[in-house]
Amino acid sequence: MNAKTLTQSFNFQSTTVRPTMQRTLMMSMIALSMGGMSVAAQAQTQQQTEIEQLRQEVQALRGLIEQQKVQNTQTANAIANVQRSSASPSPILKTAKGAEFNLYGNVRLDASYQVEGSSRDLPYNHINAVALEGNNESSDRLRSTLSATRLGLDFKSPVGDRDVKGKIEVDFLGGSNFDNLRIRHAYLNYGNWLIGQTWSNFAIPDYMPETIDALAFVGGAVKRTPQVRHTTKFSPQTNLVVAAEDPKDATISQRLPALTARLNHQFADNLNVSVRAMGHEKRVNSEEEMAWGVGVGVKYEVVPGTTLKADYYHVKGDSSFVSFTNRGVVAQANGDLIQSEFDSIMVGITQKFGDKVHGTLGYGYMSFDKDPNYIAATKDTTTINKDLWQAWANVFYSPRKPLSFGLEYVYGEREAFGPALDKDTKQPISGRTGEDNRINAVAIYNF
Repeated sequence: MNAKTLTQSFNFQSTTVRPTMQRTLMMSMIALSMGGMSVAAQAQTQQQTEIEQLRQEVQALRGLIEQQKVQNTQTANAIANVQRSSASPSPILKTAKGAEFNLYGNVRLDASYQVEGSSRDLPYNHINAVALEGNNESSDRLRSTLSATRLGLDFKSPVGDRDVKGKIEVDFLGGSNFDNLRIRHAYLNYGNWLIGQTWSNFAIPDYMPETIDALAFVGGAVKRTPQVRHTTKFSPQTNLVVAAEDPKDATISQRLPALTARLNHQFADNLNVSVRAMGHEKRVNSEEEMAWGVGVGVKYEVVPGTTLKADYYHVKGDSSFVSFTNRGVVAQANGDLIQSEFDSIMVGITQKFGDKVHGTLGYGYMSFDKDPNYIAATKDTTTINKDLWQAWANVFYSPRKPLSFGLEYVYGEREAFGPALDKDTKQPISGRTGEDNRINAVAIYNF
């Protein structure tokens, strides 16, 4: 083959091969492009699937959150309803003018076995007048009464943007024989003002150790007086209460009310202190003397379930506020007034032994100044005392909420300024000491 023929043959093959290679390259590129598009489509589909799953999970979580909110709201409403029902029970009566009434009270049986004491036919304290040794003593006697049974009514009525609140409470310890209906509390409370009869602002029972005896023991006071009083709050922990009171002192001719003041302060959650003062004019015939007194009370929770209480008084010229005292003033032959003066203290500790049982140990003491003029002005010196003291221990058991039972032992003595004298010979027929030795019991049903 010559050169020309070879050249033509090569050119022909080149022309034939080139289109074939181009088509093959184009087909490969198309295949690669189609493969890339397929992978991209698969990736996009998977991403959309994952987004949809995430959206469903978020929606489910949102539903759980909303459900939990509903449950929390229902629980909070239920708790609030329980708190409201326990804090302020539904009134038993509501008048057309919007006044709400709540009835409460108890049925109470008191009993006392007197080992030694006075002939007084009542199972309550009478330490300042128990029989002196050797003269009209009374021993081994059982006494009982339901006179301390109470009935009370709490009420409130809207007046403007405030409520007028009040209380009426009675029992059957009135009269000379302690068997008549009497008013314990009857007052109205509007804002910081109180008008009516309730615990004296000076001789309050808040700091007395617990007793079964409804009349309390030496150093205590259960005085309720008609009064007008105002409370000033300096802070949540401190307030001042001032009052004008009618102490109902039958031994004098009264023309002015007693003025009392009480400063209360809470030093901590477990420590409360009260400082009190009193002043009152005493008039017998045309003679006048100013009686006065101070008091300090402390309540201290030593540890949860253990509470210490103490109450102290120093009083001159008054026998109407603190219990079991000598007569506040006596008149001499020339008409001059002589005042009695005393110090008293009551202290006790209460221990809880669970939800159903608690008990108290207590002690009370009262000492009177030995004023010879006061003694000389008193015809019967057996009726005035130099010293009084009592100690007691009790336990209360509440098997169920409405029921409560208590048992208490008390022992005390009084020392008079003089013995009992024979009417004819004027010679002593007794000692100067009288004894109070009793076991008290109580059963209470509260409603």
